[in-house]
Amino acid sequence: MDGAEMIVPPLFTCPISLDLFKDPVTLSTGQTYDRSCIEKWLAAGNLTCPVTMQKLQDRSMVPNHTLRHLIDEWLQFNTQVETHDCIELTENDICIARMKQIIESDESTLETKLQVLEKVHCLSQELPLRNSCLLKLDFFGLLLELVFRNTESCNLRFAEKALFCALKLMPFSDIRTINILKQESQHAVFFSLFQQGTMSIKKSLCLLVEAISSSVQELCEKLGASVQLVQELVHLLQHKSEAGIRAVSGLALMERNRQNLAREGAVEGLIDYLSTAEIHKRSLAPMAMSTIENLLSVPVAKDVIINHPSGVKAIVKMVFRVSDHQGSESALNSLLLICSDSKSAREKAIVDES
Repeated sequence: MDGAEMIVPPLFTCPISLDLFKDPVTLSTGQTYDRSCIEKWLAAGNLTCPVTMQKLQDRSMVPNHTLRHLIDEWLQFNTQVETHDCIELTENDICIARMKQIIESDESTLETKLQVLEKVHCLSQELPLRNSCLLKLDFFGLLLELVFRNTESCNLRFAEKALFCALKLMPFSDIRTINILKQESQHAVFFSLFQQGTMSIKKSLCLLVEAISSSVQELCEKLGASVQLVQELVHLLQHKSEAGIRAVSGLALMERNRQNLAREGAVEGLIDYLSTAEIHKRSLAPMAMSTIENLLSVPVAKDVIINHPSGVKAIVKMVFRVSDHQGSESALNSLLLICSDSKSAREKAIVDES
């Protein structure tokens, strides 16, 4: 294997330079960049995260040792493959290529395809160190194409398993493949699956929406403009779905989507989640709070929070969150926005604080 032909997983490349990470660091937004690239970005006077465009309240950088370790292992493994394991890798490639043929073939039974998807899932557990043929043959794009091809041909059992596998492959694949959802026919299947699919399918679709929101702006706007989709997401929020929170949070990063989200009940759903969510380390309360802060750029969102029985109280609770302080700054900013021109909100905040 020639080093020039080595396929670098997208997870291992800096979003700014598109080169292999040398010194990966993570910002407060959760996005990772090469240290030299993000330092140049900030030195140029930029105050936002390049990927999410969120304003950076905290400009600190945390070394991503886990990612650095994975890259080192990946480089070491590929060097070993180049010198020792060519025959073994070739046999594995042939096996994976055969799996691709089975999944694509109209002659294969549903049960056979499901068995192959189970193998794909198992093989994906060792990415990116092994089984890179899954990436070379673009299984991610293939699975998306098969799932969103048309409603009649896509069995829900197949869709559920295929989406689960696609999410496993996504961090190492070209996310731009997801642009197939710009086409009206695939777009229609996406919404149909959201309406008719299992809860597992809906969760997977939410995670796709989250990924789209941080990577494919035009498609993010298209999804955010859909009242049908937003209503489905709000319904998930009402059931305290964390995947739903991730999807809504992603869509809310774009200002054009916020009016639709606020109008269809996203603010109420997020407030209800904050009111009942246990404040623990793995809670998505900070993400929900940050999303509310973004939605407050829309006037109707302020009215919703003021008139909600638990609106101001839920935000005050987040201000005084003491476990890890995550979300406190967003809560304080939100409280200032709400109270700046509302006497009743100020009164509620004082009562709730006491």
